Amino acid sequence: MRWLSFFRTIHAKLIIIYVLLILVAMQLIGVYFVSSMKNSLTSNFTQDLQARAEMLSVLAEQDLSGSDGKMEEDSVESLRARVNNLFDFSGAEIQVLDASGKVLITSQGSHADYVGRKNTQTVVSRALQGIRDNEEYMVDEDNVRKKVVAKPVISQGKIVGAVYIAASMAELYDTMKRINNVFLSGMLIALALTAVLGVVLAHTITHPIKVMTRHATEVAEGKFDQQMPVFGEDEIGRLSVAFNYMTGRLREALSQNEEEKEKLSSILTNMSDGVVATDDHGRVILVNRRASAMLGVNENEMTGRHIAVLLGIDPEETEALYSGSSASTLLQLEPAGQDEPIVIRVTFTPIHRREFGITGTIAVLQDVTEQEEMETTRREFVANVSHELRTPLTTIRSYAEALDDGAMAEPQLAERFVGVIRNETERMIRLVTDLLHLSRLDSNEAPLRMQPADVMEMLDEVADRFSFQMKENHIRSGMFVEQGIGKVVIDRDQIDQVLDNLMSNALKYTPEGGSIRIEARRNNEGMLAISVQDTGIGIPKKDLDRIFERFYRVDKARSRNMGGTGLGLSIAREIVKAHGGQIFLESEYGQGTCTTFTLPMSGEGREAQ
Repeated sequence: MRWLSFFRTIHAKLIIIYVLLILVAMQLIGVYFVSSMKNSLTSNFTQDLQARAEMLSVLAEQDLSGSDGKMEEDSVESLRARVNNLFDFSGAEIQVLDASGKVLITSQGSHADYVGRKNTQTVVSRALQGIRDNEEYMVDEDNVRKKVVAKPVISQGKIVGAVYIAASMAELYDTMKRINNVFLSGMLIALALTAVLGVVLAHTITHPIKVMTRHATEVAEGKFDQQMPVFGEDEIGRLSVAFNYMTGRLREALSQNEEEKEKLSSILTNMSDGVVATDDHGRVILVNRRASAMLGVNENEMTGRHIAVLLGIDPEETEALYSGSSASTLLQLEPAGQDEPIVIRVTFTPIHRREFGITGTIAVLQDVTEQEEMETTRREFVANVSHELRTPLTTIRSYAEALDDGAMAEPQLAERFVGVIRNETERMIRLVTDLLHLSRLDSNEAPLRMQPADVMEMLDEVADRFSFQMKENHIRSGMFVEQGIGKVVIDRDQIDQVLDNLMSNALKYTPEGGSIRIEARRNNEGMLAISVQDTGIGIPKKDLDRIFERFYRVDKARSRNMGGTGLGLSIAREIVKAHGGQIFLESEYGQGTCTTFTLPMSGEGREAQ
């Protein structure tokens, strides 16, 4: 990997380019030189053969000028002697042929059997036809390249024979090989020297660049006190001067920018509202910590995302907010890591630039969950109180009108109507009393009178208060107090009200033959846990989460007929919370309900059953 990284450097690239330039130049020169040398040697070799063949054809003319080109024995021997003495050269075969193409003389002893045979080569045939320029390349059975030349022998305008010379070109190619070896050796030496010079040259160029790169890296890391050394007055030297000037200006600009950034960061961090800034395309470019917490998204993950996607706003509404035609909107979000959804008010303010129009948007996020919940609770509370009061008032008015219309004249009917009016009036009194009690608990105007109370005694009294009703409805009762539980410091009246409410609910919704059990135990947190468990009709799962809400009833018609106001469990929850405990309810529809509340413990205890 280190070698690969080295070849990616300018140093290596300069050396490689320098060497490649020399290599290409020498290759071009070598190709031209070798090609010219080969052509020259081949041309000289061919011309020499042509000259020898021309001279031999002149000498053979005298011996072949006999009748029909046939030679006497003496003439043959004379011509053979001239061929062997005058035209003997290594690697060549010389043949003298008569007018029919038969071999009369051959200079190769190994080819003596060729004498008397006809030479059928193309160059011989062309020569016997009177064509003087006959030559060709051939490769014999020993893979030796040869140059073949044939000349006609003409006597008195008549072709009396031909001269055939086949000369080996091995020496010529050996000469070319030696020349190539010499050229290759010279090229390698030159390349080696070029590589050394390239290294030196590349070092003189890349060393200032490496130094400048190191200083640039240090500047990027914030070390603005570094000064780039100036290497001469050439282009690299001027670049070093410009780099030092740029570093100084950059140090000043970043110092000012850092100061402004710290101011802005301090303001954004300490804001109680979330702030999100976007560019002209709606992509988030800046976000503060509060906005990140509201949306439940990391600040780094928010940057670059479109704010409409981030907030879940419709595109049409987004355009209206960006343009400024709609100032703000309410959104309900479910941030990651939070169980409850939150309501935020998003206010958009476009960023205008004189020449470019709207270049971005500032979105301010305000958490209005608590305000919205209070407003919703207030509206629901007013609506529920109005409904709960309107029903008995309507009933009272109807029966009063009936009495006024003549029902007073009938004693039995009048008595029944008066009883209904009395019941509805008492119901309104209970409702107003519960509302006043809740109001005092909400405003902390009902201070607790904390006194030690015996748990066993308190539960016995509760059981006694409801024993008559349970006997009438044939409901079995049971009680258990864990060993070690004695006294607790509580507001006895308030806790009695909680127990009475729980027992009353258990009696209302437990059919004949059922059972109600009161238990007191220590829980895992060391607190007193008192539970009232019945075998009544139970509560559907969909209603469990809202059972402690004010005026919430599972079966509204049945609860109202039983005299309930819908505030009992709400009052019980507030009383338990004021004591520092919690209240919760477990129920299976059709199988019964178990309501448990916890209280801090104190004092010595005893076992009771």
